[in-house]
Formats: sequence, C-alpha cells, structure tokens
Amino acid sequence: MKVVVDTNVLLTAVYWRSKNYWIRQALEREQITLCVTTDILDEYTEVFANFYDTYTAELFLSTLEILPNVLYINKYFFWQLIPQDPDDEKFADCAVAAGAEYLVTNDRHFNTLKKITFPRINVVNEDEFRRIFEGKFEAEL
Repeated sequence: MKVVVDTNVLLTAVYWRSKNYWIRQALEREQITLCVTTDILDEYTEVFANFYDTYTAELFLSTLEILPNVLYINKYFFWQLIPQDPDDEKFADCAVAAGAEYLVTNDRHFNTLKKITFPRINVVNEDEFRRIFEGKFEAEL
C-alpha cells in the first residue's frame, strides 16, 4: 500500500506511546510503502528537529533512508491543488506522481482535494487510515 504521510501524522508516529505509533511499526515491518520527495524529507527534518531534538530527527530520518519500502519520488509537474496553503502542495504532488493510494493527514487544508476529480487523491485522516489498514490485513488472513 503506497502512502504519502503528512508531517503532522508522521511526527506523532515516532513516539512509542502515541496512538499513531502503529504507522511507524507498519513502515518498519514493510507493510506500507512511504512515498517521499526531497522537499518532504526537508520538512520532516525541520519539524522533527524542532519538536524532538536534532538527534532524534536524524535517527528517524536515517532509518527512512535505509528502509527498502521508502520510495523516493521525482515530481515533474506541480499541480497547485491547495491554494489555501501552498506549503502543502508538495504532499499532493508526491501523491499524484507516486500513484499513492492514500495521502494521510489531519490538516484541514487537504479537504479541498476531496472535491477534485482529476487528479484523484484519496485524502484520509489518521483514524480512517488505521481502519483501512486494519481492514486490508484482516482480509488477507
């Protein structure tokens, strides 16, 4: 399952007591493929270093570098789908370029993507994504 994960969700997935820790575990178990671009990684680095500390940020991001299920995407087109917050564009562009199944975020600016029919981006919040994820793995049992 290819996904793009907004910084606000991934940030909370690092801490083992977080309700989103399961996302980190799914990533480390190679149950999901995380799609990223260099500008997304830059944002992860900046926000993680501000929220945690530089060491924790570097440790987590170096883990992303070695995981085989982290897919580095090159964007060749900039869709400009989120005029309310141009800084969020990188996640939408990555989702389109990667053909990601889901863009996981809690940011309300992404709700505008739900109204766009082309390119289609499935935007879900962390709770919706968990239900989808659990349903997928229950179906495979």
